[in-house]
Amino acid sequence: MSTLEFYAERAAECRRNADASTLDNVRQRNLDAASAWEAMADRLVRTNAHREANEVARAAREA
Repeated sequence: MSTLEFYAERAAECRRNADASTLDNVRQRNLDAASAWEAMADRLVRTNAHREANEVARAAREA
């Protein structure tokens, strides 16, 4: 399992827990946690894209 998959699964789990919750504060806590997991996933995607672009640029300079 990749880190990105892990983050996505945790976010989905938090959203399911939020949907199943009867208490507003617990629902909000789970929604906040889901948003945090999704933000981590987004950051990872951006980081990987920047890393790949830097590798391509480095290879072009060396060629």
